Amino acid sequence: MNSTTDIQPILDRAFSGERLTAQDCMTLLESSDFVRIGLAADEIRKRFHPEGIVTYIIDRNINYTNVCNVVCTFCAFYRRPGHAETYVRTHDEIRQKIDETIALGGTGVLMQGGLHPDFGIEWYEDLLRTLHAEYPNFQLHCFSPPEIHNIHLISGLPYETIMARLKEAGLYSLPGGGGEILDDEVRKRVSTKCTTDEWLDVMRAVHQVGLRSTATMMFGIGDSVVHRVRHLERIRNLQDETGGFTAFIPWTFQRENTALGRRIKEEPTGIDYLKMLSVSRLFLDNIEHFQSSWLTQGLKLGQVALRFGADDMGSIMIEENVVSAAGAHNFADEKMLRYLIREAGFRPQQRDILYKHVNREQSPDIDAKESAHLGELSVLIAD
Repeated sequence: MNSTTDIQPILDRAFSGERLTAQDCMTLLESSDFVRIGLAADEIRKRFHPEGIVTYIIDRNINYTNVCNVVCTFCAFYRRPGHAETYVRTHDEIRQKIDETIALGGTGVLMQGGLHPDFGIEWYEDLLRTLHAEYPNFQLHCFSPPEIHNIHLISGLPYETIMARLKEAGLYSLPGGGGEILDDEVRKRVSTKCTTDEWLDVMRAVHQVGLRSTATMMFGIGDSVVHRVRHLERIRNLQDETGGFTAFIPWTFQRENTALGRRIKEEPTGIDYLKMLSVSRLFLDNIEHFQSSWLTQGLKLGQVALRFGADDMGSIMIEENVVSAAGAHNFADEKMLRYLIREAGFRPQQRDILYKHVNREQSPDIDAKESAHLGELSVLIAD
């Protein structure tokens, strides 16, 4: 690790609004001065969001199937076609999950699944049309780029045609899953799903039809600093081109129950996570929102991330199956997230998928009068 290089000139350029180079990015990621980098990211976060608000969303992850025809060594969720543990959720099952989400004040769902070998575009259109007709104001944030690429392989349609048809059927936005590390030197070693260029091309098509999406990074899968910088460069370049990314969400590989986890000898630390988040905020100068990944990092580190560049606490995560299958078992309800945000010095604000503020009368505002409940939350965080 490079601990001797003076990073202040790089930080000064970021403060002045000058765009950082790939070499700047690498220097920061190799530096051990993560506190100074974090303070710089916090300052840039303030410039984007001077009002002192940190947002969160009430939604859930619905995994409509675990059937998957590709192999990802970092995944503990998927089952190959024909496996005894495969499933496909019925429309009624999905409706029940949506109803539960709405009852908790939710505004949408993130719906993803494995790459099913038998699902062409008509299957997805039917699902979206059914749900959109019954829940016209509910936001359907669905299907990652690998799923869109799988539809392309089965249906033989261009990405833009697929996205236009899914949008017409009721798709509201696209999550940034399946990004992992956007460099084929890494991807070809750990997965057989879409390539870097295919992931980027799907996102380009998403934005071209007028939809928004998020962008993600999962690091610690055998990638180096060089690969991580390339990932950030590719996200920034596409954002320059389309402006379609609402947020960037980095997290670390969860190794439990995965084939890759048995081979990886070292995994990213909490400091590695905070530094990646901070450097991303400094380098990705064209993305407004950065999300804390408390689900993978834990509630304490997720809260600290709010002072290392993040302006969003993510979801209360009513349901999540993919990352939890690989060992992430953190849990938080709305009161917990609001408490963590307040204790970090911010004002909590519910949002929707596109970061528009959501205000509802029953929103549980945590304040001094609820000291007994705060005591309970503190015990939970300490456990």
